[in-house]
Amino acid sequence: MGELLIRFWRLSVMSLSTTLLPLAGVALGSAGTLIGQYLSTRVEARRVRFEQFSAERAERKEALMEFLSAAQRVELCLDRLSMGEELEDSEKWESLHALWLAKKVPELVCTPAVAQAAHDYTLALHRLLRGQAPEEGAPSKRELRYAFIEAARRELGVDADPLRRDFPAEELGQSSP
Repeated sequence: MGELLIRFWRLSVMSLSTTLLPLAGVALGSAGTLIGQYLSTRVEARRVRFEQFSAERAERKEALMEFLSAAQRVELCLDRLSMGEELEDSEKWESLHALWLAKKVPELVCTPAVAQAAHDYTLALHRLLRGQAPEEGAPSKRELRYAFIEAARRELGVDADPLRRDFPAEELGQSSP
């Protein structure tokens, strides 16, 4: 009877191993496939997010450059006026129209901080080109340009110190204290 039990046990173990080992292999293979698909999906999602971020950044950069180009045209007109040149009204209006149009693009694709800085700078340029004196206590054109540039730098992800806008004492011919 003991021999019979041993034989039966050996047959049971052999048939179990021939059944369980392939099932374990299938389970491990399926688990590996699922883990691989999960990791692949995560990598793909990260890639898509990065591409979307890059496209949005490029769109913002283009909007900022378009605005700066229009602002620079108005600044050039202001420089010419300050040197005593006469400008035709049509040139002033075209420059202002291009500036106000270019200002709307950051309002569409940038953060509210950048849009507001662009608006404030545009309004100051508009008033100056139209010959209107700045309001008392209002920031200067230069300060508004600086505020816009700093907001734009943050928008583009520049995590550095603000740009220095003053001249070092050595450049002015003064010694530093």
